[in-house]
This record gives sequence, C-alpha cells and structure tokens, in this order.
Amino acid sequence: MKQIAAKLFAKIIHVRNQRWIKNPVKSQEKTFQKLIATARETTFGKDHNFKSINTPADFTKCVPIRDYEELSPYIDRMVAGEENILWPGKPIYFSKTSGTTSGAKYIPITKESMPTHITAARDALLSYINRTGKTSFLKGKQIFIQGSPELEDKNGVALGRLSGIVAHYVPRYLQKSRMPSWETNCIDDWEHKVDTIVEETLTKNMTLIGGIPSWIQMYFEKLKKRTNKNVGDIFKDFSLLVYGGVNFEPYKSVFNNLIGRKVDTIELFPASEGFFAYQDLAEQDGLLLLLNNDIFYEFIRVDHIQQENSKRYLLHEIELGVNYALIISTSAGLWAYNIGDTVCFVSKSPYRLVVTGRIKHFISAFGEHVIGKEVETALKNATEGTNIRVREFTVAPQVKPEKGLPYHEWCIEFDFPPKDIEAFEKVLDYEMEKQNVYYQDLIQGKVLRKLVIKSIVKQGFEAYMKSIGKLGGQNKVPRLSNDRKIADALIKQD
Repeated sequence: MKQIAAKLFAKIIHVRNQRWIKNPVKSQEKTFQKLIATARETTFGKDHNFKSINTPADFTKCVPIRDYEELSPYIDRMVAGEENILWPGKPIYFSKTSGTTSGAKYIPITKESMPTHITAARDALLSYINRTGKTSFLKGKQIFIQGSPELEDKNGVALGRLSGIVAHYVPRYLQKSRMPSWETNCIDDWEHKVDTIVEETLTKNMTLIGGIPSWIQMYFEKLKKRTNKNVGDIFKDFSLLVYGGVNFEPYKSVFNNLIGRKVDTIELFPASEGFFAYQDLAEQDGLLLLLNNDIFYEFIRVDHIQQENSKRYLLHEIELGVNYALIISTSAGLWAYNIGDTVCFVSKSPYRLVVTGRIKHFISAFGEHVIGKEVETALKNATEGTNIRVREFTVAPQVKPEKGLPYHEWCIEFDFPPKDIEAFEKVLDYEMEKQNVYYQDLIQGKVLRKLVIKSIVKQGFEAYMKSIGKLGGQNKVPRLSNDRKIADALIKQD
C-alpha cells in the first residue's frame, strides 16, 4: 500500500513541479517580489531602502553582495535575541557551521525557510520514484548518517547542525523504518557513533543509505571490516544511495569496491543556507536548480569575482560552461549572500548545474587559478580503467622547493597505489594540463615543473581531521588550497 501511494504522490508532485520548471524566469520574479515585500519593515529592509526596490536592478543598487563575515553584524544581533533584523520575527533555528575566518557561523533558519529544506529532500526521492517506478527502498530500513539531533538554546532559538535539525523532520511514513536509534544519533564522538551504527544496522534490511560520502565511506569500511563482506552482500536489498555535500566522482571507485555491485544513486546540493538542487535524471550530468524554494538567485563570473562592482547575472542571463559564484537571497533573511560555492550550468531547459568548487578553495600561486572541479576531473581521468584507487586527496602549491622549479604537490592517500608513481605523475599532469590552460602555459613556459605526488599514510586524512576537531559533522577536507597549511600537516604524519 505504501509503495502504491508513493507512486501516486510522486506523479502528483512531478506534475505540480512542472509549473516552475517550465516557467523559470516568472518563478524567479515571483520569488523576488515575495521576499522584498515580506522584509520591507525589517532592520535590514529599512537600512537598504527596500520600499524603493521594485526590480532586481533596484536591488543591485541598494544591496551589495556580502559573505558571512560582512553580514555578521546583523546575524550577531539575531543571535543576541533581537527580532525583525533580517526577516520578520525571530528564526526558529540557527544552523551552526564551521567558519573560515570567523570561527563558528550561525546561519538563521526561519519558519518560512525550514519547509523548503524538507520539501526539496522529499521531492528528490519522489522524482526518483516517478522517473524509475522503483519503490523497493521503502520496504526496508533507511538511514541518513547525520549529526546529533540534540539542540541547544541560544537566546530562545534552537541551535544545532543542519543534519541534526533535519532529523526532527523525518516524514511520518519513514519514522518507523529510519535508522539509527535516537540514542545512537545523539552520540557526540564520531568514531564511537559509527561503530554503534554498525552494530545497530548489521542485522537489519537496509535499503536506502544516505549522507556525506566521507561519512558513508567510514560506515561501509567498518561494516566490511566487521564481516569481511561487501556491503551489497550484507544488505542484499540495498538499492539506493543518496549523497551530497561534495563531488562524488573521487569516491565512485571506492564505493563500487565497498558495495560490490551497482546501486542507484541520487545526488543532492543542500547547505545550511538553503537546498539548491537535486539530481532529476540518471543518464546525464547536472542537478535541477530548484526555483520553488523561496530563493532568488544571482550569479557572478568567477573570473570577475575580485573586480569591484562585478556584474550580477540573473538566471536568464547565464551562459553554459561558465563558472559562476552562487549568490542567494532567501526567506531565512540572507540577502545577496555569497555562499562560497561555484557552479557551472550544463542546461537551460530546464536549468541544471554542476558544483565546481569553493571560491576560497583554489590554487593561484602563479596566476593559474586552478579550481576543485579541475583537479577532481583530472584525477578521475587519470585513474579510469586502472586498478589505482584513491581514498582522499588535497593539492597545494610548493612555491619554494629545496631545488628545481616550483610545482603543485598532490597529497594522496591511496587504497591501491600505482605500481609506478612517476609514470602516474606524468599521466595525472597531462590530464591536469588538459583541464586548465593557464596551468599548461606555466608548465610549458618552465615557470612550473610537472606535479609531484606525496603519498599520505593510511587514514592520514582522518587523523588530520580528528587532530583539528573536525572529524564527522559537516566537515570536509578541501580538495585544494592556496597555502600549505593542510599539506604540511598531512606530510608531517610520516
């Protein structure tokens, strides 16, 4: 009965979503007007003359782009308990995330914005059901490996990690089949938590498993170590893997090996600031940009991001194949907010994008401006069709080597290393030069020498994250950085 109802509901939602999918510009205009009208009498709205804003062009003139640090004077007032600052009333949650320069960040979630997170996650599953007709994952147990659902009080507002907040909103029809237990979900120590999840789920009929890939990888590895079996043999009805937070490509071969057979996958693009996109097709790249989520989108070309008064593009102005910084305004009261992610559109009908990296995660020590998507694609291409398996990696510039020209150093933790590391370096460098023409010019111009691989000890990345107090949670190792802080810490473990 549950499966029949799910198929019917999936069809209804699919038809309903066609309204905004087929009318993207109109949907954005409607969202824009709604957001501006709602926030006119807030402190931010008064400070930025929202009463005079009628068009996105007016908005651009009145509201500059800000990141968290620049918006924090307003957020700090909300955290202190003030009302009507960025959005009417008080938030219902603060999602606590790790900041880059500001320490902990407190992202507001309002009664208007919270449902958009839940609806998007639901629609991602319903889209899969409608597209494939598959509902077998509803027969067994489902798990989303997530942060603790225990929340603190912050001046009358609940505070926690987004994944823990979302745990309070599991749909009624999934509550009886969700794993792990509430008590296990509340365990703070990440390694102990995953060990306990293994024990709780080992004998259950797990059919859907979800979470950030690095979390799921740890869970799968512990399952395999405990049983000496592939995950696909332990859970014979496991059929759907749901993931988000990072590019899955570098994990794909690892997961294929751990599972031991093919399972369907759904990729999500969620963040504390909003749920932006999900995979609606299996056969092609790109995530469907959500235009029913109370989010007004603007875009800045990444190659113009450092320029003063960079042009802010609206959805209908974007070009395919161009890297953009994602700028959002939302019903959580984030206005012209730079979330730090970069995206590239692969389709306009409907609008689909791929996440290409983080603005602050790049290498440009010599003007090459290498981004995350480029290093991930180069590594994928270099390992394709080989027995080489990479567990984790990060890339940093070596500006002052003891001898010879500077180079990019790839810190890689291999599960199965190449037999000839120097030969693999040449292949990887060739792929990297194909990805970034500026890097290629620097190699050919003898400004840089070809990349160098530094093999990192087993579980070195895990040990590093643990050493800085960021194992588990919503924390991820940056794929690349413009300094050597992470690389040097990893290399010191030898």
